Amino acid sequence: MAAGTIRYWAAAKAAAGTAEEPYTAATLAEALDAVRERHPGELSQVLRRCSFLVDGDPVGTRGHETVRLAEGGTVEVLPPFAGG
Repeated sequence: MAAGTIRYWAAAKAAAGTAEEPYTAATLAEALDAVRERHPGELSQVLRRCSFLVDGDPVGTRGHETVRLAEGGTVEVLPPFAGG
């Protein structure tokens, strides 16, 4: 298990009610499961549309269960942004 920070942006921040919170998880899938338990409802819906950065690297289409989290790492939760 690794401990780090999840940062929420835009609609994810509004749905979570916070800009960031800690995680303790081995994979991105585990961290997101814990987030869904802490914030049932709107945030779970928003997460379905989000992309993620782990320590600055895009997750892309990789399975979240394959994305390992590092001690002291950061997960960025990025909803789709409007505009261009």
